[in-house]
Amino acid sequence: MAHLITTLGPKSLDEIGPMLPHEHVFVDLRTPDQPGYAEASPDEVVRVMSPRIEELKAAGFGALVECSTTGVGRRADIDMAVSEATGFPIVVPTGIYREPWIPAWVRDATPAALSEWMSDELAGGIEKSGVIAGWIKLSAGDDGMTELERTILGAAARAARGHNATIGSHTIRARVVMDQLDVIEHEGCDPARFISIHTQLEPDFEQHLAVARRGAWIEYDSIGRDDDDELIAMISRVLDAGFGDRLLLSHDTGWYDPAQPGGGTQQPYTYLAETFLPKMRAAGIDEATIDRLTRLNPFNAFAR
Repeated sequence: MAHLITTLGPKSLDEIGPMLPHEHVFVDLRTPDQPGYAEASPDEVVRVMSPRIEELKAAGFGALVECSTTGVGRRADIDMAVSEATGFPIVVPTGIYREPWIPAWVRDATPAALSEWMSDELAGGIEKSGVIAGWIKLSAGDDGMTELERTILGAAARAARGHNATIGSHTIRARVVMDQLDVIEHEGCDPARFISIHTQLEPDFEQHLAVARRGAWIEYDSIGRDDDDELIAMISRVLDAGFGDRLLLSHDTGWYDPAQPGGGTQQPYTYLAETFLPKMRAAGIDEATIDRLTRLNPFNAFAR
């Protein structure tokens, strides 16, 4: 049986219910060589972020996926602290962001060592946090993968294959996504275990469908930040094309930022539940489809 690998242990679909597949609890978008990078007190982050999590719980959601990976301030110990304080499961990634956020140690590592590191985090846990990585998060530049980004993707594919783990990538252009899918297929991975993150930013809608036809997940993760009517129109077009079982919806919001005083200004995780879903219903999207988009799809995308 498939389970979601979370900060609170493996969880079944019935234990989770609706979930958000792309959010952030803690992010540092400075490069890793900057003073103070990713430094924060777990207790302070718990104080700031727990109310946001409690709001999401009250809205009926049972988990979220943390998308902050190595290079943009991943702190699995902080994710665990927030999760334990709220009793709320969080899915934390292994993996590495794109240049120039790639840490120096990655540049010196062999492809085999990178794959082994990700595999170890998927199986045994992240550093000393007690958190087992639930998936792999990567990224690629708009103009295509650099040589190092391609090496990281190949290493990630080999690690993912060994654990049936999903790879998600912050990749804006669909043509780059297609190149990434070529790499993971070459490494023996199933495109159905790949998420094209930020698909809504690809201006050519036909390319959204092209990615879905390859078997990958497409993710519209700007809910609450982009125009609702435009997003609902795109969702309806995906549904009409028969790819409702490959679509993920989320906000890409939160979060505690250690580069800002007091962690910055946090945005709630509840816009989808409280505002966007009623608009989807008003547009004629039925309850079975909403259940698929908010519960079945995200679980199937990340469970292993």
